[in-house]
Amino acid sequence: MTKALDFNTGYSSRRPPMMGHNAVATSQPLAAQAGMRMLQQGGNAVDAAIASAMALTVVEPTGCGIGSDAFAIVWDGNKLHGLNASGRSPASWHADLFAGKTAVPETGWDAVTVPGAVSGWVALAERFGSLPLTTLAQPAIEYARNGFPVSPLIGHLWQRGYEKLKDQPGFSACFAPQGRAPHIGEIFRNPAQAATLELIAQTRGEAFYHGELAQKIAAFASEHGAHLTLDDLASHRADWVELLSRDFAGGSVQELPPNGQGIATLVALGILEQCDIGRYDPDSVQSLHLSIEAMKLALADLDRYVADEAHMPFAARELLSDHYLQSRAALIDPDHASDFTYGAPTQSGTVYLSTADASGMMVSFIQSNYMGFGSGVVVPETGISLQNRGCGFVLDPEHPNALAGSKRPFHTIIPGFALDGEGKPLMSFGVMGGPMQAQGHMQLALRIMLHGQNPQAAIDAPRWRVVQGREVIVESTFSRNTIAGLRERGHQIVVEDPLQEYNFGGAQVIYRLPEGHYVAATESRKDGQALVS
Repeated sequence: MTKALDFNTGYSSRRPPMMGHNAVATSQPLAAQAGMRMLQQGGNAVDAAIASAMALTVVEPTGCGIGSDAFAIVWDGNKLHGLNASGRSPASWHADLFAGKTAVPETGWDAVTVPGAVSGWVALAERFGSLPLTTLAQPAIEYARNGFPVSPLIGHLWQRGYEKLKDQPGFSACFAPQGRAPHIGEIFRNPAQAATLELIAQTRGEAFYHGELAQKIAAFASEHGAHLTLDDLASHRADWVELLSRDFAGGSVQELPPNGQGIATLVALGILEQCDIGRYDPDSVQSLHLSIEAMKLALADLDRYVADEAHMPFAARELLSDHYLQSRAALIDPDHASDFTYGAPTQSGTVYLSTADASGMMVSFIQSNYMGFGSGVVVPETGISLQNRGCGFVLDPEHPNALAGSKRPFHTIIPGFALDGEGKPLMSFGVMGGPMQAQGHMQLALRIMLHGQNPQAAIDAPRWRVVQGREVIVESTFSRNTIAGLRERGHQIVVEDPLQEYNFGGAQVIYRLPEGHYVAATESRKDGQALVS
């Protein structure tokens, strides 16, 4: 049985956990309002998630866009469903495309894969939605056409993105029409994006993959000598997939299978159970040491094996076997940091949102252009900013994640979900921030499921992130004694301000209480907003 929540535990925060029969938690207040608006109009949690996701492409373009990828986990009231709406590489991509380079480019057309988010919105709406897509798109359309005030964090990230991407095709015309990034508090309008969202909603995505918008994307690609074609767009599909699961703390944690990194969360939690991690206070040096070492082991396997699952050398579930996790846990020195390599399990700029409704439906949803604005490429007169997920491939031809045509790249974005010991929904949760995500999922699961911290406390607690080798970045809110204790164990600790460096990711959680209503919490480090009714 999962542990009861402790509402007396807290860390430095601006906000308390919110409670209600319906809940929306997103990384931007206007997007949260879009989702709640759907619930107030009689829609369900899926409707709210889609409306929020579409709104986020407008009000938080520094994290996602219409040209994003997306993933979701849905509790429909009886069972869980996983959705992989990530796109594949252009069919003409091949191993020699970037010969002589050490990595796939991070910007420009060479980084662009087929955008999948639109297909994700449509797939969710068709299977679980109750309101028309035209209704769900309305808040986003209004924000794009009438404008919205640029908030402080997004304004800062917008300026950073402009400095990096201003010369990429179409970027400045769309996101810096006055020759600069918009100022904080300035009203920004994107009428071209409004028209695009209207067309997507009216055609239920057909215009984006087969019609007018697809033709504009393909024509712009051809103009710049890029590989993306109409056939690549028309061939795209979103896939309903079976979730990966690991029992933990009287319940279970659920993640989508590769091509995402969610399996690293499950591997790390499985290793920590072998270490009897529950013996230690979550803020103790020993708990942090073991957690860091477990995550390092998980990331070593992630880096070596995880790719589009069709190209992995074995089934992803092999990494979750008890025997394998026991062998990995045995490598941890309880007193000293170590350097790990991968094991042998067989013998041979992101936005996250969570929604829940009074009927019991819950959604964990994430979408991203990657690295802020993504590739920097924006299709003229459409507001479609294209992701740069192509740089998720590696150029080693022997690696499972090697670049190839019509293949999904390794993905950083992952939605999370947890069930209680009876198989009922416990929480939908997510952490943003590239390589922070699997690590953040593990840290939230430890604090909430194992130690019973309330979701807002778990989100506000100081976080850490493994970088490489023994280097670990920690938030400056950790105590000096804790940092000294980790250094004594051999960890190479780098201290950063969570409000300045953005290395620790935003987070949202919606937790279902036994009575059936919800506790919603969101990131106090950033612009997140949780709304309940």
